[in-house]
Parts: sequence; structure tokens; C-alpha cells
Amino acid sequence: MKSLKAFFAIRAFLKTYILKLIPLKIFPIFKLVLLVSCVTGSLFAQQNPRVISDFNADWRFILGNQTGASAKVYADKNWRSLNLPHDWSIEGKFSKDHPATVGGGALPGGTGWYRKTFTIPATAKGKYIAIDFDGVYRNSEVWINGHFLGKRPNGYIAFRYELSPYLVYGGKNTIAVKVDNSKQPNSRWYSGSGIYRDVKLITLNKTHVDQWGTFVTTPVVTAEQAQVKVQIKLSSSVKTTQQVTVKTQLFDQDKKLAGSSSKIIALNLNATLNDEINVKQPNLWSDVNPYLYTVQTQLLVKGIVVDQCTSSLGIRSFSFDADKGFVLNGKELKIRGVCNHHDLGALGAAFNVRAAERQLEMLKVMGCNGIRTSHNPPASALLDLCDKMGFIVMDEAFDLWAKKKNDFDYHLDWAKWHKKDLEDQILRDRNHASVFIWSIGNEIQEQWGTGADTAGRVIARALAGIVRKLDMTRPITTANNDVALYNNLIQSGATDIIGYNYNHDKWKDFHKTYPGKKLIATETTSALQTRGHYDMPSDSARIWPTAWDKPLLTGNADFSCSAYDNCYAPWGSSHEQTLKAFENDPVVSGMFVWTGFDYLGEPTPYVWPARSSYFGIIDIAGFPKDVYYLYQSVWTNKPVLHIFPHWNWKAGQTVDVWAYYSQADEVELYLSGKSLGKKTKQGRDMKVTWRVKYEAGEIKAVSRKNGATVLEQVIHTAGKAAKLMLVADRSKISADGKDLSFITVKVLDKEGNLVPDADQLIHFKIEGDATLEGVDNGSPISHESFKGKQHKAFNGLALAIVKAGKTASTIKLIATSEGLGRESITIDLESPNLK
Repeated sequence: MKSLKAFFAIRAFLKTYILKLIPLKIFPIFKLVLLVSCVTGSLFAQQNPRVISDFNADWRFILGNQTGASAKVYADKNWRSLNLPHDWSIEGKFSKDHPATVGGGALPGGTGWYRKTFTIPATAKGKYIAIDFDGVYRNSEVWINGHFLGKRPNGYIAFRYELSPYLVYGGKNTIAVKVDNSKQPNSRWYSGSGIYRDVKLITLNKTHVDQWGTFVTTPVVTAEQAQVKVQIKLSSSVKTTQQVTVKTQLFDQDKKLAGSSSKIIALNLNATLNDEINVKQPNLWSDVNPYLYTVQTQLLVKGIVVDQCTSSLGIRSFSFDADKGFVLNGKELKIRGVCNHHDLGALGAAFNVRAAERQLEMLKVMGCNGIRTSHNPPASALLDLCDKMGFIVMDEAFDLWAKKKNDFDYHLDWAKWHKKDLEDQILRDRNHASVFIWSIGNEIQEQWGTGADTAGRVIARALAGIVRKLDMTRPITTANNDVALYNNLIQSGATDIIGYNYNHDKWKDFHKTYPGKKLIATETTSALQTRGHYDMPSDSARIWPTAWDKPLLTGNADFSCSAYDNCYAPWGSSHEQTLKAFENDPVVSGMFVWTGFDYLGEPTPYVWPARSSYFGIIDIAGFPKDVYYLYQSVWTNKPVLHIFPHWNWKAGQTVDVWAYYSQADEVELYLSGKSLGKKTKQGRDMKVTWRVKYEAGEIKAVSRKNGATVLEQVIHTAGKAAKLMLVADRSKISADGKDLSFITVKVLDKEGNLVPDADQLIHFKIEGDATLEGVDNGSPISHESFKGKQHKAFNGLALAIVKAGKTASTIKLIATSEGLGRESITIDLESPNLK
């Protein structure tokens, strides 16, 4: 309305003053311009009645319980001022005494309060106004102006509360949120604490499309035509019956109209309408071509647009076959995926789009095309990224059902909340092109039981029924760590695909065990690695611990695991063992490696002082481990050559040198110019190796195809640490108060070689409108704060995460370290309008 009033004010000014100066002969033309502007302005105002506002800014926070903080008027001026998303646990100190234990990341929980005062204009009276939370961990309670709106125990689920009846229009309002994460342990991994995902304020007319009220499916897809079905749930608080025109339009990526339909419905309170659009020669969504259409739904009453919403659409056909695996758009495709927990390393659980995008970019370059959201619904913005970037997502609901895994976990809320939580997950996520599979449970305790029909079978059937009532377009699975015939979840017959966690040695006999059934490897590998640490001999396996229920009695004094891919958990296998089984078995439709990135908590195989995992292909700071290049060599068509380890050892020591390579016939290794021989992969091997007597100098690998050089890699013996080098993942970021630049700090010798064991303390300072959002080094045993202004290097590397302010400018990050001097890097903050 403000924009429309402004338009008419400008038009009146022009008519009063400027038209007097215009010759009569050109007046008709000018009048036509005014008329077109008026129409355009009116349409713009009409076509944007739905207002979705970012509600993340200007909250107040305090850690600790506060009596009376739910009231509209409360003394919160001394509380901390911050913007959401926010995770207070990541700001705490590591301690083995925290109730979360090392399994939960050895960081504190507790109770926190958030409050925000805001104004709603008087003109909004009569509107539908609501607040959307994408995730609050956990046990959130929300009040508006002292009125209690509700409680949501599940920390991973999105929810909405209507505010309209309790607002002061034309005056100040206060929303208060209590978050209780005090009873721990309630998670097997790091959960974070607080309002850690986005919050939005929704303003709609009385007649509107309901929350998650548009459901788009494509039941028929061919190269020539696609049938797009749209189910629309309408809501209205208007007391009389209205004639509502529902207009559905489909736009391609160039914003060109690809199809449309229009229907009239007599609306009284609520109604559901079904519509259909046919698209000729559709662009099909795939992992390599994630083409997205936009479905726009408009509601018109008496010719005026009263609501408009959009949903992205990926047109694709897919199926799972018992013999061929996964078929996308008529072609067989392996789902080459990883499992990820929700934390973002030094940022904790606080979701950031750029941080998640960076992780997905690294996985894409590795050749990954699949994500399993272990073991909970993800941030909705993560699925937006997966839609755009071409990931095949297994969207997982629960890590447990009625039987507990921890004393204070979701089993306490299961009976009351599981149906609502699952329904809301499906409703929120079912329009995402990237979502291909629903997982209703991970390693559920109800797998085991006796009798004709145990609790596991009953619950599995009930959950599958909830999913199918809301979405019949995607298969359902469970992630089973016991795959024997007595497994109650499998025997329930409730799922469409049988999910195997680990058990890679049993894949080959799957059809003997489950004739005619479909298989997906929901979780694999659990190999253990510390970036930059190598235990020899490399062909000797380290199974740490020897059994899942036994403590590790051996291990390394520095709490490291070998990066040679020769260390793994007793229930798992090495990366190469798993890849060999997967790539050579068409029955296995896909696999999800545990894990893509290291994460906080679950520091298998160690306990304190370890506080984060060793499972990742990439460490917690985002630095690839050597095995990253194994996947890249198998999962991509790009030439790869990666040799390791570093070349700083004791004189005369026998060192195993490995090479991952692709797009070549052979690799030749040289030690200080002397050839140590050519090697080529044998059988199904995915690497070549040499056993070399160490001498200082350099090792060089050359890969060749048909005698021609493909790639070369040289590693020099590094000298004493002498200087720092800063490298930014992006030197230009958006000045939107949210964007990030991830800056790698390398400790180099005077010749520019990375010093492989460097651990110098590095101090950071920022000049300009930006903040140091986090620091890290990838070490699973570091107890330094992620939120400090200094951090030690780990095996030659450290990380600084810079968060943009809101001023378009140039900022500088300065790094200093004793004996290594001062180094800086500049980052340009660009106006968001230019991005």
C-alpha cells in the first residue's frame, strides 16, 4: 500500500507541475506513459499481497532461566543483543564434565531466553499474521505479548504460530521464546542450543493459501511432455462464501510462461483444489542439470489478487529397480552420497546458507550427488541449495522411536508428538526436487523383538501410513544396522526399499536374503582418519576399537587416526573396500558414506580429550583429507593425481607412498629425480603404492596416458616455518550481514612449502565492516574456542571465517604469528543488489 500511495503522490506532482512545461503536441504521449506506469504500479501492488519478512535481526538473549521473561513488559535492556540464527552452545568452553558428554560435543547446554520487540502498523489489522520458526533446539516455548502460543519439544522441526489475535496494531509488540536444552544427554551427537535456524514473519490477507498448502507432482514425465498436478489448500477467515479464482502459472528458468490454468471455487473457510498443467518438451531435473521451474499460485477475489505464492519444481521421473538400482529420467544412475550432521564446524548448529553451500560445493567437486540428512529434518534452506545444485536427498525423520538411546532424548516426547512432527516434515519438504527418499528411522531400537507382531512392525506401518497419506510419489526406507531376517522393521513390509547400514559384505547376497526386494546402502564405511597423520605400514588395518561395545585399549598417544585409509570402526570398512563393493554391484542403488564432513561429538574411537568425529572425508574445518581424492578419482571424469604423505620424515625411515589417480594408464614416482618405477592399478584396485626409503628432497609423481603426461605433482621436504599465506574461498561477498568468506591460513617455509606439522598460534584482526565469525584448524582434540580471535594451526593449516557487514566496502583480515610475521588479505563487500 505504501508503494501505491507513493506512486499516486508522484503522479499528482507531475500533473500539477511538470505537465505545464510540456508542449501540447507531445502531451498525449506523456499521458500514455503515466497510464502505463499507473497500471504497472497497481498490478505490482496487487500481485504482492503476501509479505514474508526476515525476522532474524535485533533479538535480545540471555543464558539462564528468567522468571517472568514471558511477559510483554520485562527488563531485558541488559540482555545481549544479537541476530539469529544463534547457537549458544558453540560459544561455550569444552569440558568432559558437561552433561552432553563428549558424544554431544563436550559443550554446554542449559536454558536460554530470547525476546524481540517490534511494531505492526495499524493498517495490518484484519490481516493474518504469523511467525515461522525453521528449528529451535529444543523444548521451545513461545509467547506474544504475554500470551502463550505453544511448546515444541522437537529441536529439528519447523513450526508456525498465528499472532493476529494477540497483536497491538499501530503499537509495540513483544515476542518471547524460552529454549530448554538443560536435560542432557538428549542426543548422540552435537545438537547446539537456541533459535539456530531462520525465523520469518508472515503477513497475509484473510483469504490465502495455507502453510505448506501447495503440493506439486509430476505423475507423467516423458521427453515430449510432462503432466504437472497442483493440489492447493485454501484457507479463509471471511465469514461469507467467496468466489475465488485460483490461477496457476508455470514459469521456466528464463521466467517465460510454460503453462497455465485457472479455476473458480466457492470458498467458505477451507477448501482443497486440484489443478493440472501440461508442459511440452520439459527440461528435466537431474544431478548434472538441476533445472527448476517456478509454480506460481494466485488467488483473486473480484479481480484483485489477494494472495500469491510460489514453489520451485523439478520435473523428473525416477524409480528404484531390484536389479538395476536407481533410474533417473530413464537412465541408470548410482547415488553416490554422504551422510552429514547439521553442525557447520566452527559455526556450530547456527545455520548459514553460504556455509552449507560451501560444503555442498566441495562435495560436488568430489563427485558426490547425494545427501542423507542424518538423522533429522534439515534446514529448509539446505534443501533449497540441494534443489539448485543437483543433490539426491534422503530426508530423514527420526533417530529413535519409542525406545530411548539416551535418557533425555525424543523417546520422552514420542507418544504425543511423533505424528505431528512427521506430518510437518513431509508437508514442508515434499515440493523439493532434491528429495527422493523418506527415511522414517535410523538404527531404531525396535528392530529387535519377538512375537507375531512386535512394536517395531506396528510403528513402522503407522509411520509409513502417515507419509503415504501426504506423499505417494517417493519411496520410504529405514536405515537398519541389523539386516537379519528377524528385523521387525524389514519384516513389517512397510518400506519400499530396504536400507542397509554397513554390512557391505552382505550386499552381494541381498537377493538371496530378500528375493525381489530393492536395496540402498543408507550408511557405509565409518573409516577413521586424522588429516595429515600417517601410521605405517599402510597395508596393516587398524580396527579401532575391536568391537562396538569395547573401549579402545590401543590407539595413538596423540589421539590420531591414520589417513592412509587403514583405520576404521569394527562395524565399518575402509573407503576403498566399500567403494569396490558398491561400484561393482548394480543391485545397490546408492550409498551414503558416513560421513562427508567431520562433525562435533561422537569422537570414535576415542573419548576425552577428543570432542569431534574422525569419520569425515573432509575435516571439521573444511580441509579435505587424502581420501577425498580417492572419491574424486572414482566418482568424476576429471583427471586426478594425488600423492601422499608429506615428505618430512626421519632419515632412512621406510615411508609408504600412495597415489590416487584417474584418466591415466600409469603413474611413475621419482625421488629427487630418480625413478622409483611405474605402477598401474591391478584388478579392482583404486590406488598404487610404493615403499620408499626416505631421504630429504622431493618426490614427484607423473601420470601418463598412452605415453603422454596427464598430470604431475611434487612434494618437497619442508624446512622451518617462516611465513603465513592467506587464501580466501571468495574474495567478493555480499554486504548483506550474512555472507561469509572462508580464509585458509597456511604455514609455509621460506621456499613456500607447507610445513606438515606446524602448530603455531595465529592471531587475527579485522579492519572494516565485518566480523570474525569463527576460527578452526580441523583438529578433533583442540579445546580452543571457535569464537576467539586466535587459533593454533594444525598440521600446517588454520581457518578464519569472516562475516560481512552491511556496508559495501573493502575489508581486511590480518594474521600474525610469532616468528612468522604479518600477512593480510582483502575482501570486497559488494552491495546485495549487485549479486
